[in-house]
Amino acid sequence: MPHKQNKQNYIARMELNKRNKLASGLLSERFPEVSDIVIQMTYYQKGVNPVLMLRTVNILPTDSAYFHMECAVKECMDGGFDLTSVIAHMVKTHKKVEKGRLLCNGKIDSRASDHASIAYEIGIRYIKKSR
Repeated sequence: MPHKQNKQNYIARMELNKRNKLASGLLSERFPEVSDIVIQMTYYQKGVNPVLMLRTVNILPTDSAYFHMECAVKECMDGGFDLTSVIAHMVKTHKKVEKGRLLCNGKIDSRASDHASIAYEIGIRYIKKSR
């Protein structure tokens, strides 16, 4: 039974993720002044081998303006890293680079809620205005 429950949970999470991406609209609609965004992340987990993975996400104007990154720890429920407010503030202030860290607040039975974190660097290129 646990395998079937895990599969159902996975399918439900993927469906929710799909709906959230659609609801967030396109980057070109939400931030028309942005040419592209590059998000570089290092995922960390508690344990002997703390670096879980390196990841780069490229977001173009035709992509979804959905900036919630899933937790890389497979067993994590309802966690992840939401970069929406960071990116919105960067665009509002026309900032080009931002670095920071976020903790996952998801839940895993056997681990603390701070079981994972990311270090991120976000780079935003803006559309040059013609004169």
